[in-house]
Amino acid sequence: MIVHSTAIPDVVILEPQLFRDDRGYFFESFSQQEFNRLVRPINFVQDNESCSTRGVMRGLHYQRMPHTQSKLVRCTRGCVLDVAVDIRQGSPTFGQHVAVELSEDNHLQLFIPRGFAHGFAVLSEEAVFQYKCDNYYAPESDAGISLMDESLDIDWRMPITDAILSAKDQHHPVLADAPHDFIWGEELY
Repeated sequence: MIVHSTAIPDVVILEPQLFRDDRGYFFESFSQQEFNRLVRPINFVQDNESCSTRGVMRGLHYQRMPHTQSKLVRCTRGCVLDVAVDIRQGSPTFGQHVAVELSEDNHLQLFIPRGFAHGFAVLSEEAVFQYKCDNYYAPESDAGISLMDESLDIDWRMPITDAILSAKDQHHPVLADAPHDFIWGEELY
């Protein structure tokens, strides 16, 4: 596994080592030992999967304290634009984001630490999206930021006015008005 840094420290792109031959390919999609060594020690406790069609946008989701989550995400069918937004108060990258295309062809994964909001836009006809979480989902801690928040300056690679959003995602506040209790430099783990 190769770890690529991004413009925001702690958010990293993971690239697996593919072994190809005339039968197809093989790669190790996750190794706890390698992740702990190359990224950080972590204990993933829940795996999730969603299937969405072109134009669906999900996010920007996060869980508030004490149920905050880190996520390791990938797209196993199709293609998505995946986005992580820094929502740690006092962070030098507060309000900035990392956007990366994840697809069944590039096999990339994105690690999103606690203190970040996460979302994605489906760029293919259909996409199957998988993610590992290091904390269980807690509905009482569920929160989000509007995908349409212009202050975030995210190029979703599709017209936001054509996006297919859930009722919940249509009503998230902008970052300036969103509840978030993450303080940069404080231990979130």
